[in-house]
Amino acid sequence: MIECPKIVAEGCCNHMGKIDIAIEMTHSAKKCGADYIKWQKRNPKESVPKKWWNKPHPCPVNSYGNTYLEHRLALEFDISQHKFLKTLAHNIGIGYGVSIWDKISLEEISDINPDFIKIPSAVNLNFEIIRSALKTYRGQIHLSLGMTTRKMREDILSLTSENPERFIIYHTTTEYPCPFEHLFLNEISWLKERCNQVGYSGHNYGIAVDIAAMTLGASWIERHFTLDRTAKGTDHSASLEPRGLENLCRDVKNVFKSLKTKGDMTIIEKEQSLKLRVSNN
Repeated sequence: MIECPKIVAEGCCNHMGKIDIAIEMTHSAKKCGADYIKWQKRNPKESVPKKWWNKPHPCPVNSYGNTYLEHRLALEFDISQHKFLKTLAHNIGIGYGVSIWDKISLEEISDINPDFIKIPSAVNLNFEIIRSALKTYRGQIHLSLGMTTRKMREDILSLTSENPERFIIYHTTTEYPCPFEHLFLNEISWLKERCNQVGYSGHNYGIAVDIAAMTLGASWIERHFTLDRTAKGTDHSASLEPRGLENLCRDVKNVFKSLKTKGDMTIIEKEQSLKLRVSNN
């Protein structure tokens, strides 16, 4: 039986390094109807290239430190905070996922056993981490295909096809926000022919495209989530606020109900036919 697509509220760094904001976002995502809240885990000294450590953030108005490394450190939750947020999520009835950006973060997050881990686009060519994830973490692995050529995508899918049941493969374009002409939704159909399950990670405006992704076969819909799209940070403007997330969850569920093949008339149609159809007899 085909299930309704799962909705992932990607909190990314929209908590702005504050645990109280992350708590509020978790409660809000649940209230909106999302199935999962997802955060990110980095060890900045492992995941940030050294050439960037002492350089300023490329967009200083969004920086949380004097250097890019300081910026990343300021936005990072430690493993005890992730444990707390996972417990909170499960206590209120929403799933918990984490994107991992380096091997140390993979090991730390695997220890707390989230509902799934995500290999983000920036890590999708690090086959060592993907293979380590298969060994270190026993659950479901989600993987985004952003920032790749066709050849790169073929190489990634060749690797994941060795354990197809472990992976959810997401189509995405890594632009924030992404213009409609760069969304390339037909890639979902291409992936459906090659993967067990396909997701869509959207950085688009509005929610219409997410519904289209669902009708093309995406069984997971991930959208960046924030409490305030005008807040300081690079991801807020490409994120949904609570009202938008609530509408997305509502529309996905309603459209899913409509995607059925019709057999006989409905009961109401039978009543209408007796009232409106002109009999030939």
